[in-house]
Amino acid sequence: MTTLLNIQIEQIANIQIAAYIFASILFILSLSGLSSQETAKKGVIYGVIGMLIAISSAFLGGTINGIPFIIIAIVIASIIGIIVARKVEMTAMPQLIALLHSFVGLAAILVGFSSYFDTGAEIHDAAEKSIHLVEIFIGIFIGGITFTGSIIAWGKLTEKIGSKPFIFKGKDMLNIVLLLASIVLCVLFVGSEGMDGKLYLFIATAIALFFGVMMVMAIGGADMPVVISMLNSTSGWTASALGFMLGNNLLIITGALVGSSGAILSIIMCNAMNRSFFSVITGGFGLEVKTGKKIEGKVTSITAEEAIELLKDSQSVIIVPGYGMAVAKAQYPVFELVEKLRKKGKLVRFGIHPVAGRLPGHMNVLLAEANVPYDIVLEMDEINPDLPETDLVLVIGANDTVSPGAQDDPSSPIYGMPVIEAWKAAKVIVMKRSMAVGYAGVDNPLFYKDNTEMLYGDAKATLNKLVAGIE
Repeated sequence: MTTLLNIQIEQIANIQIAAYIFASILFILSLSGLSSQETAKKGVIYGVIGMLIAISSAFLGGTINGIPFIIIAIVIASIIGIIVARKVEMTAMPQLIALLHSFVGLAAILVGFSSYFDTGAEIHDAAEKSIHLVEIFIGIFIGGITFTGSIIAWGKLTEKIGSKPFIFKGKDMLNIVLLLASIVLCVLFVGSEGMDGKLYLFIATAIALFFGVMMVMAIGGADMPVVISMLNSTSGWTASALGFMLGNNLLIITGALVGSSGAILSIIMCNAMNRSFFSVITGGFGLEVKTGKKIEGKVTSITAEEAIELLKDSQSVIIVPGYGMAVAKAQYPVFELVEKLRKKGKLVRFGIHPVAGRLPGHMNVLLAEANVPYDIVLEMDEINPDLPETDLVLVIGANDTVSPGAQDDPSSPIYGMPVIEAWKAAKVIVMKRSMAVGYAGVDNPLFYKDNTEMLYGDAKATLNKLVAGIE
């Protein structure tokens, strides 16, 4: 009987391993699918199926207690997730993602302390115990940074916290001292006997929570898309650390996939924005706050009727969408305008900045939602060479991503960031509610250019007027 039971347990373990491998493959396919608009929906489906297999196979192992309570929690959480997903606006997607990252960090802290208090005393082998304690310390430390960093990012994106970087004299030195102190605490924690190391763990957790706050507070609004990507990466490494603590291979693999892909995306974005990846992940280490120079000149505005005439006279039009288009939910009238212009034989394309809308791919998702053809939606590097030969650029709610100050004002906080060079076109129309500054907190010299006209008003209402006028 015992032999038969052992065989059954071994068979179940093998099935669980096979299920974990299959789920891992689906997660890889999901990440691959999310790399383009055409395959994004398929990628999401792969991810959902993979997660269902992962959860089911975890129950299959037979080592989890309280399964009914876990299932109830999953059902409740799923209902909440569905409600939130259906209600949240696309404009609120970046802050929702930041908030979800904080849950991963909090989970790592709770699981880490639980693992320490529940299993720490049961491990008698010295080497195994040391490895387990290092896993706990690293998991809680990364989780603490992710937790508070994500909350601060959520606060900045919702504008409950100012977008300007918070930097004070001695900040970098303080961070270095605290980092060294954390390493010492880790050594003391691993070398402690029994539960004597809990004080070291509590202090290290407090330092990690403080690190998370200071890291994101020191980063300005222009770099927040990179921060979101970076927090996505840290949430992945946090999940991987949880996998080591719990002895779950699938969690280790999944966390590594999310962590590495998030890190790669962060590096790509830093390169695209001419930012130092090291300075971003260390909370603006060594950077000074820049405010930009005062702009001299006159801003001129036009009416919707005048804008209609300019559109009719233009043979080539490039539309540059930004966060303002998302706020106004103006992607649908934008699609209508594009259809009207194309029927009149005009060349109409979109220019998308990598971080337009405070989140990579934000504008692409909105335009796809409105059924804008993929082939006319071009990236910044593809569209910039054509701008000098373009008759008209229509900027809809974008600000920092079309600012000439990024190229010619060294005192600007966005200096060095590649932007869409809208000012090189023959004519520019900028649609905005007012002359308010962008997320980086500085004026845009584009508004003062001789070839730029401001078209004030709600983007959706104004675009509806343009559509009717073109018709």
